[in-house]
Amino acid sequence: MMAILSLLYSMVYQFGNNFAYLVLAALGLAVIFGMMGVINLAHGEFIMCGAYVTIICGKAGLPLPIAMLLGVVAAAIAGVLIERLVIRHLYDRLFDSVVATWAISLITQQSMLLIAGPSLEGLSTPFGSFSIGIYSFSVYRALLPLIAIGVLALLYWLFFRTNYGVCARATIQNARMASCLGLQTNRVYTLTFALGAGLAGLAGALYAPTMTVVPTMGNGFIVQAFVAVVVGGANVLVGTLPAAAILGFIQTGLTSWYGQLIGQIGLLLTAIIVIRLLPQGVGSLFSKGR
Repeated sequence: MMAILSLLYSMVYQFGNNFAYLVLAALGLAVIFGMMGVINLAHGEFIMCGAYVTIICGKAGLPLPIAMLLGVVAAAIAGVLIERLVIRHLYDRLFDSVVATWAISLITQQSMLLIAGPSLEGLSTPFGSFSIGIYSFSVYRALLPLIAIGVLALLYWLFFRTNYGVCARATIQNARMASCLGLQTNRVYTLTFALGAGLAGLAGALYAPTMTVVPTMGNGFIVQAFVAVVVGGANVLVGTLPAAAILGFIQTGLTSWYGQLIGQIGLLLTAIIVIRLLPQGVGSLFSKGR
């Protein structure tokens, strides 16, 4: 009985881990794409920024929560600089923004490789572990799904309960009309890009204690982030949660039975099927209902 219980919890634990990874990796990308129409290929580098700053600050003796907060702030500041120097001049030029953010990604990776070396020794995973039957589980990783849901709840509050949220939603619906009514849409775009970059930095900060940090670590996040955004649709608040749940369930099942490679292939096939059946993503089902 204990063996069956531990096996079931192992599946639930793995699902929660995949769900959290997909949500946290995709949120920043979904915010920038959904609100600004910019496909940010440098998303992985914002994640890497958050991870590096977290580890450097943690090794300097700062408490882990403070180190993570500084990682988020550093990524958000980097987002402000990139938006003002590059992205601001490429609105309504989708392919140019794709090339520009791809160039930023390559430059950042090679610069970090020269400055920090091929890898950075990570931090120890906090909170220890617990056991059920023959399986051992990380307490920190078990908390990540709750953190992901909490971040989604904070985003909902930000967009529907604050002045910024009203301005942001008005800009999304009709930027020219919002500008005519007195909104400073350029400032809204800057804050939005900073928000997306900060969310990416949060993903890197949260996963910094769980993995080896290298200049190319963002590549592992960005593939799953794009898959989650494609499946969920541009509406970050409506589409991300169900998309991550569906993809997490599929990845957990396929990985458990057939291995990591088949799990990744399953994610890509799911994205293809969703694009064919629901071009606007699964979020469009909930949007229609509302």
